[in-house]
Amino acid sequence: MARKLVYYVACTLDGFIARKNGSFDCFLFQGEHFPDLIARFPETFPAHLRGVLGASETARRFDTVLMGRNTYQVGLDAGVTNPYKPLRQIVVSNSLMESPDPAVELHRGSSLVLVQGLKRENGLDIWLCGGSKLAGSFLGEIDEFVLKINPVLIGTGIPLFDRAAGALPTTLIEHKAYANGFVLARYAPVR
Repeated sequence: MARKLVYYVACTLDGFIARKNGSFDCFLFQGEHFPDLIARFPETFPAHLRGVLGASETARRFDTVLMGRNTYQVGLDAGVTNPYKPLRQIVVSNSLMESPDPAVELHRGSSLVLVQGLKRENGLDIWLCGGSKLAGSFLGEIDEFVLKINPVLIGTGIPLFDRAAGALPTTLIEHKAYANGFVLARYAPVR
């Protein structure tokens, strides 16, 4: 089976992945949904937090993480240069001149060509961690959307997709609603 590119991301009810300043303080960082996320997607928690959260070091769904410069910068600002070890980590950026960590690859070319190449490789799925610009640049290559929908409206912020053109119909594959209002929803594009 071919590798999938999966946009696995937290968002607000009104479709934002962060506030305009990049903060995601409006998301639920504890609650009944957390054990499910830790069990199903342990590799998506930053490596320095896995032990505290009881998350496995074993990759279950993804072996590669793809992120834009702004998403990677969140970790850099906290002093974390290798956030998702042992995953293959690729940062797409034209402004970052070199990777601050040997475990993190820097890609300065076409993100579309990169994604198409990664999908031809053998392995687990590819996690599109963020961000908005990157997701919008190759929307047609995304094979699944896994949205961690937080029960909050913020009115303005960084949207799920920046500059996405046209409509892309999807079908709901799976969803689970929690008593705290958090919803985990999986969608596949209809092509």
